[in-house]
Amino acid sequence: MPAFMTSAPGKVIVYGEHAVVYGKAAMAAAISLRSYLLVSALDKSPRNITLVFPDIGMEHCWNIDHLPWSAFSHPSKKKYYYDLVDKLDPDLVEAMQPYLVNVSPKASPVDKKLHQNAASAFLYLFLSLGSKNFSGCIYTLRSTIPIGAGLGSSASICVCLSSALLLQLRTLSGPHPDQPADEAELQIERINRWAFVGEMCIHGNPSGVDNTVATGGKAVVFKRGDYRSPPIVTPVRDFPELPLLLVNTRQSRSTATEVAKVAALKKAHAAIVEPILEAIDKITESAYDLVTSSAFDPKVSDSVQIFGDLMQINHGLLAALGVSHPKLERIRELIDSMDLGWAKLTGAGGGGSAIALLNSNASPSNLQSLQSKFVEEGFEKYETTLGGEGVGVLWPAVLHHDFEDKGSEQIDQAAFLNAKGVEGIEKLVGVGVGASEKREGWKFWSNAGPHVNKERAQKPISE
Repeated sequence: MPAFMTSAPGKVIVYGEHAVVYGKAAMAAAISLRSYLLVSALDKSPRNITLVFPDIGMEHCWNIDHLPWSAFSHPSKKKYYYDLVDKLDPDLVEAMQPYLVNVSPKASPVDKKLHQNAASAFLYLFLSLGSKNFSGCIYTLRSTIPIGAGLGSSASICVCLSSALLLQLRTLSGPHPDQPADEAELQIERINRWAFVGEMCIHGNPSGVDNTVATGGKAVVFKRGDYRSPPIVTPVRDFPELPLLLVNTRQSRSTATEVAKVAALKKAHAAIVEPILEAIDKITESAYDLVTSSAFDPKVSDSVQIFGDLMQINHGLLAALGVSHPKLERIRELIDSMDLGWAKLTGAGGGGSAIALLNSNASPSNLQSLQSKFVEEGFEKYETTLGGEGVGVLWPAVLHHDFEDKGSEQIDQAAFLNAKGVEGIEKLVGVGVGASEKREGWKFWSNAGPHVNKERAQKPISE
């Protein structure tokens, strides 16, 4: 098997934060910051699998023959690639523990937990989907998504792992232009199901939204009225690609603290807070109606204006709930004062990140001034795109360049490991953004087959 790559995006919450906790709708969309996984097969000896994740300082090797195959292959426990797994098997989790305790033993407690979570997701998927007959491989992960910033970095990684292992099993077909839409959707569903299993290994009880966005790309609207049941997820396959600034305040925050803050406010002032939550719900519904309308055109300023206005109104309501932060307000102030677009907090608030939809006629000099202000005030800016592709594959790991003197370039592990930062990774293996900038070689199931029509795209699905 040749070396190959998989990739999946991060995500942002565009509308509906906090209201979603109370059964209202929220909208999440893919961003062009992505994770990339290079799978390199080894010779027959040694029979080892190695997980390398240099961005978090992790590397660990396991001998395939020594792994707990008897537990995972027992008839009462065995799962197949087409199975739906909605909870972890505690016996299998326990069987993995001896193979996790030696992961990064000298790391700090925080880093050790991060490394062991990643190893847990990888091993559970490998042991569930693989077999003792697997040949040795090196799985090398790189990510351009800030970790721990509420941007779906772990889900992106789980989608990369899930799709890679399913490809190694040869249980995925495509993606290719002639692939029927229903068949492409089935591949996306299988990748998503196993990515959710990886997310359970890391988070315990994830919503499933992050991996759904990372797998299918574009955007979803989700609602969870009953926490004993999975959320209702509606894919928005026609979500447009829009230029976005993602700004990290570098202000630590706690999701639990912000959620508790809104709960306390709602308990004390229910008659006031409930209408705010209803208004946020209406914003999400309005945004969904807007982007699925045949009249919506991301190249027309009036359409973008409405989308941006909804973002700003949403932020104002979140600020009224007390979940903004002076640094988030400063980012909005800078963007507003330079007439560059529309900004709002994303995620739980109280710090974290802000997103800004850029005005198409934003002044280049003002954009440069904004960058200078961000650097001066300690903010970290990422230029990204909203609503991009989901999981993709580069098979084999060879990129074709547009310029003749470069030709084709095989991606080996050394080059992948030596890529410096976000720019280095994107320059070497990035999938590209926008129809005119997509890198030749990368293929996506969300692009396979005929375009999914809006009637199909709007049909709610349950994870």
